[in-house]
Amino acid sequence: MRDQARDGALRLLAAVEDGATLDEAAPLTEGLSPADRARARRLAREVLRRIDRADALLTPFLARRPRPQIMRILRLATVEMLALDEAPHGAVNAAVTLTRALGGKGQAASGMVNAVLRKVAASDQVWAALPPQRLPDWLRKPVSAAWGEAVTRAIEAAHEAGAPLDLTPRGETPGEALPTGSHRLPAGTQVSALPGYAAGDWWVQDAAAAMAVRLLDPKPGERIADLCAAPGGKTLQLAAAGAEVTALDISPSRLGRVAENLARCGLAAELVAGDALDWRPPQPMDAVLLDAPCSATGTIRRHPELPLIRDGAGLAELTELQAHMIDHALSILKPGGRMVYATCSLLPAEGEDQLTAALARHPGLTVLPPQAAGIGPDWTTAQGALRLRPDMWPERGGMDGFFIVCLRKSAEQT
Repeated sequence: MRDQARDGALRLLAAVEDGATLDEAAPLTEGLSPADRARARRLAREVLRRIDRADALLTPFLARRPRPQIMRILRLATVEMLALDEAPHGAVNAAVTLTRALGGKGQAASGMVNAVLRKVAASDQVWAALPPQRLPDWLRKPVSAAWGEAVTRAIEAAHEAGAPLDLTPRGETPGEALPTGSHRLPAGTQVSALPGYAAGDWWVQDAAAAMAVRLLDPKPGERIADLCAAPGGKTLQLAAAGAEVTALDISPSRLGRVAENLARCGLAAELVAGDALDWRPPQPMDAVLLDAPCSATGTIRRHPELPLIRDGAGLAELTELQAHMIDHALSILKPGGRMVYATCSLLPAEGEDQLTAALARHPGLTVLPPQAAGIGPDWTTAQGALRLRPDMWPERGGMDGFFIVCLRKSAEQT
């Protein structure tokens, strides 16, 4: 009988090696039961967080590097035993069975897999001494230049630890109440089984992502544009505050998810499918929220495949697009209006540098110091923006990496 969850995890890992994200690879596990599909994805994520660490442990036990299919099986069993506390006999037997299922070459390699993994099972102290997986150089260099080696290593440790489940409350909400207003539950919590899901009492949103709307501080009746709105957490926040929200996204299918979440929570917003750079409201907006397209490097603890499938190419085009979007957002904002610019990125080029350039391009544009509840003493930059990192709140489970700044347009600007 095939081990459906482990087999699914191996298919996901193979897809990532071919350059796919786990979301893009999800159809590979659609034939599994919901429980096996969830376990397959969890196993794949845990392996992706520790590939370098697993390889460092395995290499001394290998006479030569095995075929990719065999290497994936060895990595999976290693992570199961040494990171996920799987019983060694179960993990080893499952790995041998998966190897034999590969055919003749798998049958020939099964003895090696068994012998290697038995050595791995006895190497827990060596495993514990290995450092967390390093960021790729294209990302590690600017992160280290910005915050130093100690912070960089702490970020890498946070990436390996993964992410808990955060909820933004509207009504009665389960979980630990965080200082910023979000609620937190352990990773792996089944969302749809939680009380209040069907009633729309809360929605899933990382605590760092929720800070963008909290900095904007929407007021009832304000006309606010949420550019690049999907999957909709910020749109829900704005609507729950009583704002008249126009939510734009270039993807109609992703905008459909926003509509579903609004309906579940009993909230309303005008939804517009299209390019935010081409959209102009009938009259200038009171406020604009721009959660701009970015490298998503702040979400690695949720998407551990990103460092493995990206190389930093296209960053110049991304930052140019962000600058155009900032300029456009300001052009649809009324004089004296507020704009929040946010990116889920660890790169200063997509945050601090963008702010410096925007202030230079737009005389009279000012930074509004963050006033939201729960802001840590080390979260605010010298410019008055929020710089959130995965290593912050280590005692609570960290947060996604974000750059967020609230700007006011000059009352004289038109």
